[in-house]
Amino acid sequence: MNFENFSDFLAMGGHGLYVWLSYGVAMLIFVANVILPMRKKKDIVKKHVQRLKREKVAQ
Repeated sequence: MNFENFSDFLAMGGHGLYVWLSYGVAMLIFVANVILPMRKKKDIVKKHVQRLKREKVAQ
């Protein structure tokens, strides 16, 4: 895989759009797999803290 210049590298022999779009979609999925569970955990912890505060006040 030798390319004459950077433009040839980006073109990937005429398949550049498919190649780079595939990399972009994969990166988006990887980032979503990290961020979404973190956000979900934060929401769950927040709800539990609120519930514990309500239970403490009710006692």
